[in-house]
Amino acid sequence: MKLYNDNDPAPNPRRVRIFLLEKGIDVPLVHVPLAEGKHKTPEFLAKNSLGQLPVLELDDGSTLSESVSICRYLEALHPEPALFGRSALESARIDMWIRRIELRVMMPAGMVWIHCHPFTAAYAASQGRAQFKDFGESNLKVFAGACRWLDGEIAGRAFVAGDTYSMADIVLQTTLDFGAAIGIDLPEDCKNLRDWYARVSSRPSAGQDLSKFPVQLARKGLAR
Repeated sequence: MKLYNDNDPAPNPRRVRIFLLEKGIDVPLVHVPLAEGKHKTPEFLAKNSLGQLPVLELDDGSTLSESVSICRYLEALHPEPALFGRSALESARIDMWIRRIELRVMMPAGMVWIHCHPFTAAYAASQGRAQFKDFGESNLKVFAGACRWLDGEIAGRAFVAGDTYSMADIVLQTTLDFGAAIGIDLPEDCKNLRDWYARVSSRPSAGQDLSKFPVQLARKGLAR
């Protein structure tokens, strides 16, 4: 197996990197520089027609895309430690929180990144695409509101889906780390979320991943 990946804080490839570290699985990484458009070449599109990272290539040459699907496959091969739950109820709760995080927290952060960040402005211009800055900036409030909602939801819990670290924590952690990299911070009043963030950021997988992949996007002073 090998994982097609980029050495930056993009949240989807990083989910798999942290998952691998938590599991203690060694999978060779193939660097696909997003900033150079290498994910849109004919060679890469043959592996994932959407031109997105990450992609896991299996020993028979077949491929899997979508970070959560890749991690589910790896979980089936390496069930310990369990990161998708040990019972039907735990698994369902983890899936629920993954979906909620992607729709409520990650999506508005992505809209800020796409529509009003200077880095993507240059890329959009080179592709003849328009940015809708007012729409992008409006998602800063949506992101903050989602964080405050989530802050209330996780009160009294050590981790997102319960008392055990799971894939839901990885999805949220990589989302918030990416937000911080592009200038979107957690609201100051989100004490529960800030405590959770400090907890997951102190895990060895987080530190090892950041030390191995040190490239960060410049913060651009976006409104908080």
